[in-house]
Amino acid sequence: MAYELPELPYPYDALEPYIDEETMRLHHAKHHGTYVANLNNALKRHPEADAGNVDVLIAELDSVPEDIRTVVRNNGGGHANHSMFWQLLAPNSGAGDEDPGEDLAEAVTRGFGSLESLKERFTAAAAPGALFGSGWCWLIVNPDRSLSIETTANQDSPLMEGKTPVMGLDVWEHAYYLKYRNRRLEYINVFWNVVNWREVASRYEAGHP
Repeated sequence: MAYELPELPYPYDALEPYIDEETMRLHHAKHHGTYVANLNNALKRHPEADAGNVDVLIAELDSVPEDIRTVVRNNGGGHANHSMFWQLLAPNSGAGDEDPGEDLAEAVTRGFGSLESLKERFTAAAAPGALFGSGWCWLIVNPDRSLSIETTANQDSPLMEGKTPVMGLDVWEHAYYLKYRNRRLEYINVFWNVVNWREVASRYEAGHP
């Protein structure tokens, strides 16, 4: 079956004033929609390569036929990354209402000292001086339940390296340029106002033994 663009769990304007309605419409309907369309078109040539789950598909990228592998990597990665990203955002969340839950909070304290320290290190990793060009910044849960911060270029996902992301931030220009222009750091800073910590905590629980 063909992949479909998932509906957002909130209206396009729900993340105002931090992420504007026009950006959300374009980002979801046009950019994410294009990744889905391109992925489906590529898989028409090799339907047997489709695992039926985009996370599995990109995690097993080496088994995808070579003539569509790059298209699947870019567009399958884009579909997987954005499908997760929309769930990680929520109105009336983030700063001032931060409750990562007991298990995630303990992992944050062990790994970073405090939630504020995690936010500072994540922000620094996603900033233009650290992550050049387009890509993503991720919070990863490791097999020993520890957390780490990593970045990927383009639409690559940690799943492609056998890693488990619990939070990710899209720092492609299309994610912020209409409102923030070239001020990526400002966009990263306001991201913390719309983080769905319950979703992050749920993914942490599911992502370790």
